[in-house]
Formats: sequence, C-alpha cells, structure tokens
Amino acid sequence: MKVGLTLYGSLDEQSGGFRYDRKLVEGLRRAGDTVEVVELPWRSYPRGLLDSAHPRFRERLRVDVDVMLQDELAHPSLVGHNRDLPYPIVGVVHHLRASEGRRLTPLYRAVERRYLASVDGVVCNSAATRDAVSALGVDPGSSVVAPPAGDRFDPAIADADITARAASLGGESSHRSAAASDSGPLRVAFVGNLAPRKGLDTLVEGVARADCAVDLTVVGRAVDESHVADVRRLVRERGIGDRVRFAGRLSDAELGDILRASHVLAVPSRYEGFGIVYLEGMSFGLPAIASRAGGANETVTDGETGVLVDPDDPDAVARALDGFAADPDRLAQMGRAARRRYERHPGWAESTARVRRLLADVASAADALEPEVAT
Repeated sequence: MKVGLTLYGSLDEQSGGFRYDRKLVEGLRRAGDTVEVVELPWRSYPRGLLDSAHPRFRERLRVDVDVMLQDELAHPSLVGHNRDLPYPIVGVVHHLRASEGRRLTPLYRAVERRYLASVDGVVCNSAATRDAVSALGVDPGSSVVAPPAGDRFDPAIADADITARAASLGGESSHRSAAASDSGPLRVAFVGNLAPRKGLDTLVEGVARADCAVDLTVVGRAVDESHVADVRRLVRERGIGDRVRFAGRLSDAELGDILRASHVLAVPSRYEGFGIVYLEGMSFGLPAIASRAGGANETVTDGETGVLVDPDDPDAVARALDGFAADPDRLAQMGRAARRRYERHPGWAESTARVRRLLADVASAADALEPEVAT
C-alpha cells in the first residue's frame, strides 16, 4: 500500500503521541508499505481553524496515496478539507481535546465531532479513547484499538533489583521499625510535558502534604511557561524547594538512569488517553500513581501495579506517597507486579498489524466505491 501520515510538527518529536506515530511508520515500512509523511506547521487552535477554511492550504494535503493516516491532534487544520481530499482517511486518536475538560470543551466537541465524521476509520490507543470517540457519534465498527508498546527502554530488570531498591526504604524485612531510622526518602519521578493536563501542580501539592520524606525529580519539556511558573511558585510557597528538582528535557539514557533509581512514577494527569509513560515506568519495576480519568486504568491496576487517584486530589496523592514509604514490602510487591504487567503488554508489531488491517479494509472499500471507467 501507499500510505500517508499527516501531523503537526515533526515526526522526530519525543512525546508519547509522536513516538506512537513514528513507530507506526516504521512498522508499516517494514511490512513493505511506502509511507509519505506530511508535516504541517504547529498551529494554535484558532489559527488551525483558519487553515481549514483556506483553499490554498488544501494543496499541501494533496498527495498520491491509497489511504491517509491523520494524527487527530492536527484536526483544526484538517476538518474543513477532508471531504475534498482524493483519498480515504483514517484518524489516529491519542486522546480527544474534548475529553480534557477545558473551558472551551463545547467548541472542541463540536469541531472534533465534525472532524471524526469526515474520516473513514479511526485508530484508538485505548478502549477509553474508543469510547470517547464513539460518544461523539463515530461507528465503533470502523475503529480499532491499537495500544502503544512501552518498550522505549526495555531494561533488564530482575526481581532482585526491585527488592534491593525497596530496601533503601527499610527493606523487605520483619524488622521494619528498626531499619526505618536509616531509610532514605521516597524517590519519585514525574515524566511528561510540563502543561496543566499532566497534573504536576497536583503532584507537588501532594508532596507538600505527605508526612513522609519525598525527593521528586521532574523530567519534561516546558510547553506552558505560565503553568511552569505557577508550579515553581507553589514549590516555593510550600517550602519544598530542597525536595523538588526540575531536570528539564533529558536524553533516554539520562531518563533511564533516573527511572532506575526511583521508587515510584507519579503522573496524576487530569486526563490520559492511554499514558505510555506508565508502561515505561513499569519496565523498570516502578508502580505508578496515576489518574482515574481516561485510559490509565487499562495499564495501572489500583492496589496491584500502582495507585489510581481522582484528578485534582493532592490529598489522595499524599496518601499514596505515604503508603509506599511506610511499607517497602508492598512497594516491592507492586513493583514486581508492574514489571510483569509490562512484560505481558502487546508489542509494536501486534499493534501495527491491527492498524494495517484497518488501512487495507478502508482502502479496499474506497476502491470498491470508485466508478468503473468506460471502455
């Protein structure tokens, strides 16, 4: 097949959604398909809607493919053009903007409903995302769930490694009280873009309210400078500047070192379509503190591989942190369960195969609808 992929920005971006798109392209090419990537300039939502109303913008979307994948993140620039493009379209939905609970949610819902009505199929990264898409009126029969793999690092982690890490909090021992005085702080990693949706402010407030000693390392790119300023101010106001470190954007090797040294991954997002970062933490045997909103619960099982909290609930985050710090045996047990969950998760090859079957079906259906050429 000749397949296209349309997206905002560059395929080389490092966030989970771009990694997903990049892995799909790599898998399709390995399967023998040709893939043409159409990279559009990043747009604000209003500017993207202007693109969708401009006929000349449509010309950069006209490429020779059998079927086009579109990253739904770019829907503002595409919604007005899809009906006039010469190929069938499959949208790739990481999560809907309408699911984030923002002030302009009614607008986002209306535009995304119109966009989804303009595509011939949908790839969803989780069952929760497919439910959200279906709630906007898209036939679930034209969609497929293809979850991302969490094998960005795929480290060699043994049960003994997880047990030894827990021992720094007092160890797996019946003499916990005697060892506690020599224990170190609970080492927590936050990994994600620094933007309101990721819930870093909730996490920082939870660290401030926790009774236990916590060292928090924040890894990620600042995509909302105002939000970052608010979080830094919160750190100062709560007097925890010596317990929170902003590491910025790191290489995979540097991030891997931080995850290997941490006890817990905490990303209490206000919404996650899937949350690939939880699986990446689980590859190191890290239980997660994650939000109940969205698809995180398809990876994080409350009380087994991590703790689920409601969005914007710092008290729940504080209780989760205190629970991990107070019970190293439980921390180690959940870390081992997290690693097993990672090992059971489908790989990229399986997810790419699901997408490829949908693309072939959509392309074949489009061919069948083309009028026969008179001879």
